[in-house]
Amino acid sequence: MTAQIIDGKAFAATVREKVASHVTRLKEENGITPGLAVVLVGEDPASQVYVRSKGKMTVEVGMSSFEHKLDADVSEAELFALIDKLNADPAVHGILCQFPVPDHLDERAIVARIDPAKDVDGLSVTNAGRLAAGQAALISCTPLGSLMLLRDRLGSLSGLNAVVVGRSNLVGKPMAQLLLGDSCTVTIAHSRTKDLPDVVRRADIVVAAVGRPEMVRGEWIKEGATVIDVGINRIDAPERGEGKTRLVGDVHFQSAAAVAGAITPVPGGVGPMTIACLLANTITACCRANGLEEPEGLTV
Repeated sequence: MTAQIIDGKAFAATVREKVASHVTRLKEENGITPGLAVVLVGEDPASQVYVRSKGKMTVEVGMSSFEHKLDADVSEAELFALIDKLNADPAVHGILCQFPVPDHLDERAIVARIDPAKDVDGLSVTNAGRLAAGQAALISCTPLGSLMLLRDRLGSLSGLNAVVVGRSNLVGKPMAQLLLGDSCTVTIAHSRTKDLPDVVRRADIVVAAVGRPEMVRGEWIKEGATVIDVGINRIDAPERGEGKTRLVGDVHFQSAAAVAGAITPVPGGVGPMTIACLLANTITACCRANGLEEPEGLTV
């Protein structure tokens, strides 16, 4: 068997088209322009790239983009004052602080300071609790994007066995909650799970989010299973020349693709869905703030 490649880049483009269409309707019918504010602290090169990309795509779908760049030595009080200002700004419907931040700042405290109704990263304890309780929440973007890809590939997920390899607050736990919400039988596994290959081998759906390069091997995969690889790891690639690197996921792609029914590549799989779902969450937050119907297909 050769797995179908799940094209996250193409699907993310479709999500952004839906977002842009709904933004146009909000402007024309309600006079509202959704706004996304991004806060960047310091000069981390990767963070600067991510923020530029988010800002560009925000503008492309017709939203307002507010970027706030702060010095690396900014005090917690100054950062919190900015977040409080954004919380109170009716033109801002989504707020995120780009992580990592300098060591003197507490990421958990930053997330807690953001109004949960504007927490488009879905990281707050409030949104995590709402998701676990089956209530309306803003959902962490990577799990939300993964669920969209699974629904597009499989249709109904009801009754399927799903294994999530990884237990992080960012991906593993919310992914498990989303799969439960779609009536899967869910196992959360991790690096210390006994007989991990056997646990994974029973799954119709495997979501790998453990942060270890190519940890999940093809012999772990049930024939015909759908594999969502959330991992993004940079490893040495001497075959490309001295000092060269390449990106790989948490799944050994070649061996898994020979067994699975469908699989996401790295790059080009889950990654593009993350920013697309950030934009989708901003639309959702905007509609909820204004008592409007939420866009179909952009939330759960």
